[in-house]
Amino acid sequence: MAIVVIRRDKKIELWKNALKKASNGIKVYSYLENHPKEEITMAVIWKHPKGSLADYPNLKCIASAGAGVDYIFEDETRPMNVPITRIVDPFLASDMSEHVLAVILAHLKNLNAYKLDQVANNWAPKDYLRIKDVTIGILGLGELGALTATDLTKFGFKVQGWSRSKKKIEGVITFSGADAQQEFLKTTNVLVCLLPLTPATEGILNKELMSQLPKNAFVINVARGGHLIDEDLIELIDADHLSGACLDVYHTEPLPESHPFWNHKKVHMTPHYASVSDTTSVIPQLIENYNRISSGEKLQNLVDSDKGY
Repeated sequence: MAIVVIRRDKKIELWKNALKKASNGIKVYSYLENHPKEEITMAVIWKHPKGSLADYPNLKCIASAGAGVDYIFEDETRPMNVPITRIVDPFLASDMSEHVLAVILAHLKNLNAYKLDQVANNWAPKDYLRIKDVTIGILGLGELGALTATDLTKFGFKVQGWSRSKKKIEGVITFSGADAQQEFLKTTNVLVCLLPLTPATEGILNKELMSQLPKNAFVINVARGGHLIDEDLIELIDADHLSGACLDVYHTEPLPESHPFWNHKKVHMTPHYASVSDTTSVIPQLIENYNRISSGEKLQNLVDSDKGY
């Protein structure tokens, strides 16, 4: 039995070494080095090369190193009978909540516009919004969405949330199901997308949905690039229906140099770094599931393959 780490970023050695240090003798390999593929029972992955999971005949667990798993379902060459797990990381949730709060406050106080004015040597005071003036709408009330919604209420925001199934969150007005979506949208001044990416949610941030927001609403997408129809967002901003957007995720990452988002003054961007998994809280979860493979126990944080999350 052994673990293989498969990811395409520069953190592969960091994760490999962290697993080795915490595992008390478990064999851990990078997929880039020579290793006995028949010994691998767990693959710890993030944005893996498609086809790489098919190389392991004795795989018992595909473990996402983050909360998102949509990229795994996109790999049709993966062993379909192998269970998938995801990370439940309190730091991932709190980091996301802090990022969303920072973006909302920057929007209310015109900080993005003032940065452009500074570059242009333009002294131009602007009317600003107060917390009491806006309603925040969270699209998706899973772990990240629920904590973000709760934290925003502590700052005095009026917060409402929408999810596919009914949720109850203290201090948050909740809506559920397709029939309630329009009512949720029509009073949302800042829309925050924190949905999982599934076939049902792909392209949900489109012209039809965003047109139901009040005039001058602001859109924040910190979920997945696949949720957003880029050209619809630009059209609604240029038509002055939306006041702008802040995006952390994109269809193609890194974002191509020719993409119109780069030069749009009302589209603000961060490089898919709103929140990242913290190895100190994540590694113990992975080791626990590895040990459960050995003992035949049920894995923790299993993904529902039918739902896609």
